[in-house]
Amino acid sequence: MDERYDAYCAVDPLFYDSLSTTSATTAAGFAAADRPVPAGWQREPSDDWLVYGPEDGKLPQQGWKIHVSACLDNADRILDGVFDYCVPRGMSFKFLRGPRMLLMRNSKYARRGSSGKFVTIYPRDEAELELACKELAERLAGEAGPYILSDLRYGAGPVYVRYGGFAARYCVGADGQVVPAVEDGTGTLVPDRRDPVFHVPDWVALPEFLGPHLAARNATTTTELPYRIERVIHFSNGGGLYVGRVTRTDTQVVLKEARPYAGLDATGTDAITRLHREAEMLRRLADVPGITRVHDEFVLGDHHFLALEFVEGRALNKLVVERYPLVDADATPAELADYTDWALRIHAQVRRTVQAIAAHGIVYGDLHLFNIMVGPDDRVTLVDFEVAAPVAEASRPALRNQAFAAPRDRTGLAVDRYALACLRLALFLPLTQVVRLAPAKAAHLADVVAAHFPVPRDFLDAAVAEITGTATRPANQPAGRSDTPAARTGAEPGVQPDGASAAWPEGSARAGAGQPVPGADDFAAGRSAWPRLRDRIVGAILASATPERDDRLFPGDIEQFRTGGLNLGYGAAGVLHALHATGAGRYPDHEDWLVKRALHPASGTRCGFYDGLHGVAYALEHLGRRQDALDVLDICLGEPWEELGEDLVSGLSGIALNLAELAGRTGEPTLRQAAWRAAELVADRSTDGAGALAGGVSAGSTGAGAQISGGQHPYAGLTRGRTGPALMFLRLYELTGDTELLDRAGDALRHDLRRCVLRPDGALEVDEGWRTMPYLAHGSVGIGLVLDQYLRHRPDPELADSAEALRRAARAPFYAQSGLFAGRAGIIAYLAARTADGSHPSREQRTVDREDDRAELDRQVGRLAWHALPYQGFLAFPGEQLLRLSTDLATGSAGVLLATAMARHDEPVTLPFLAPLTGATRLPSLPRGAHRTDI
Repeated sequence: MDERYDAYCAVDPLFYDSLSTTSATTAAGFAAADRPVPAGWQREPSDDWLVYGPEDGKLPQQGWKIHVSACLDNADRILDGVFDYCVPRGMSFKFLRGPRMLLMRNSKYARRGSSGKFVTIYPRDEAELELACKELAERLAGEAGPYILSDLRYGAGPVYVRYGGFAARYCVGADGQVVPAVEDGTGTLVPDRRDPVFHVPDWVALPEFLGPHLAARNATTTTELPYRIERVIHFSNGGGLYVGRVTRTDTQVVLKEARPYAGLDATGTDAITRLHREAEMLRRLADVPGITRVHDEFVLGDHHFLALEFVEGRALNKLVVERYPLVDADATPAELADYTDWALRIHAQVRRTVQAIAAHGIVYGDLHLFNIMVGPDDRVTLVDFEVAAPVAEASRPALRNQAFAAPRDRTGLAVDRYALACLRLALFLPLTQVVRLAPAKAAHLADVVAAHFPVPRDFLDAAVAEITGTATRPANQPAGRSDTPAARTGAEPGVQPDGASAAWPEGSARAGAGQPVPGADDFAAGRSAWPRLRDRIVGAILASATPERDDRLFPGDIEQFRTGGLNLGYGAAGVLHALHATGAGRYPDHEDWLVKRALHPASGTRCGFYDGLHGVAYALEHLGRRQDALDVLDICLGEPWEELGEDLVSGLSGIALNLAELAGRTGEPTLRQAAWRAAELVADRSTDGAGALAGGVSAGSTGAGAQISGGQHPYAGLTRGRTGPALMFLRLYELTGDTELLDRAGDALRHDLRRCVLRPDGALEVDEGWRTMPYLAHGSVGIGLVLDQYLRHRPDPELADSAEALRRAARAPFYAQSGLFAGRAGIIAYLAARTADGSHPSREQRTVDREDDRAELDRQVGRLAWHALPYQGFLAFPGEQLLRLSTDLATGSAGVLLATAMARHDEPVTLPFLAPLTGATRLPSLPRGAHRTDI
């Protein structure tokens, strides 16, 4: 799970949103925010912050900055002290707007590198830095606050320092992403590291007065502990989880660390309080089989530790990923039956353990796939009792996993009953996150399970009854469901493990609890149902629009709050493009909203194709607003775009393709020249340091020598890998006829194929080390999409084998998400492209493949109903992580709409640049190395 999504679930019950939006900031703020702005000062909101500075003040671009941390109960007092210190001295500063933002910044799964930062102060030089540290430490002595992991602590209070950027400057990081930047010693922009560990850049000297504080920081070590840490299991903002050994006996244990004032849950409880509560609950349950045992408790510095019995096994979520048969199109009835038997045995063990916990008068409160350990003998152990509590004291758990989290009205033992019911479904169809958005969806998921697995129907019906609140209970046990408006609304902040929100607003009131999913059957009904299906998806998109907001028009992925709400991938441009391309019409008022903001872009707006203004220009041109498109391109060309990376989403490959396409459509020579300049830069940088791979990855390969994609390794795939440049080279080859460009396309595709591995079912997927990816953006079908087109120009038997193995990645019955970039819609887009064009060099084989692909395409379109949800009487889809609905092109309903149109619309619909560019004529080859301006 991606833990970044948690913070965006606390505002709206159905859509990802930011606490810094106008609607969210109406909540109570800090008292200092209501003070009149001091004379000669200015105040400006910036994301989660309020920034204060003298009107004529000037700051360096970077330097040593001061951070002050705070707890919820002393934040106002600390802020008053900082405010009263900085204003008379003319020192610029900023602070988080309100308590909700402070809670989220310090929550259990907040970003560890930025957690704890409440106030930031910008000294003008090192002399001011030293004095301010000294005087603020004295002024705030005795105040508590979480430790800021990225900083050096000054003294024993809440004052910290770090070297970093003051001004908003950016560069391209090692992974190709745009990141905050500082200048190194040569004046070159390099990433401004914000790791959860104190770091001094190589070209910066630590001020002498900070030396003793660094020494104090390094004085605390683990050498005196009676434990030896062997490896890290994982970190959270609340602390770490480690495997260690007792030094005296060599007994293996798990060490659970808790940091003070950090890792807050929805109630503001910190990690240390929860750690002690866990120890108490585990001791009370010591005679219950199937739970971990307490070995010891101890303190190191101000961190508290719980030593637990080591449990041999693996988390159930990982075992489900490995064993789940619906990722294999050829899973046999015997394999489905074997998996069913295993899953039912696992659930029976979990149920017995939870019932034994209940018999002791305890509510477990945090049952989900990550907290169930399964040993080599399939014996189950429950772990993580942070939120467990006696029934008499148990309230709504303040840390939860959305896929198993009971609604607001379920309390006490009903919380665990609900989670057990969700486990019944999730073991066979791990989509129970969406049940929180529309409880009636549980019945649909149960039907899907019954259609694919030999599960007893009463096993599933019992789950649906519990989830929907219709289960029969003894007279002395309330059903625990009120369905009153008060029970279904509200927005309290909070966090949960594994990336889902803890105390988040209920979605049922707006998503349509108890309603069937309207129009879901139309996915399987074929072309005749397409107009009706399109209208239902479009209706939900339009109903969600927020033209009164400045930051976004249509709700989408959390990327909207990083890259803006205008762009093609995550913003208004992509939605409006999908509506128009699929025959759903144009919406002038919404187009005007986009144009107004694109022609006056906010600071930090990007230029990329999917994440910036180039994609906006593309959409406007295709909407018939050419002058607006050209005006937006003028803004792009005025930026330092040559410094961008080479990828398709943010970088030069997407920009070159867009410029070349618009040059062909408009005849503008400036666009032709800029397009070729971008292409030349990509060509110059596209050197394969690891050597070229001869041929492709054949279907009979064992995958030996495959390399990892992502992390510290180069990415593979269409959006961030070499396949994006391959698409650019291929399209430019079709314009010029220059075979050198086709050579480069083939080299780029081979580079990405080296980062693929064959699965046991023969599917070739991108290897990320801990998982394989079939999807359009970062997975193998995106590579296959471009490889199929390459093979039409240059047949190659080995690459054809690779293409066939890639094709198998698009045949699985189950894909976890529905979106275009990382879900079933992208699989549909790939299959639709194959059925439209035919991709095998042999005519006879092409006919067979096209028929098979068409049948598979129909199946995949039909299965979009698995994710479909009701929204205001229409049809909507969840975005990334399935925690909220999304309407954008990359992750939400607009992408589903476009992909479905590729399969169902009566006129051709394609993804951008999937067809030859405007003006492609296959010109004779140009002299090698000649400068080309004819595209």
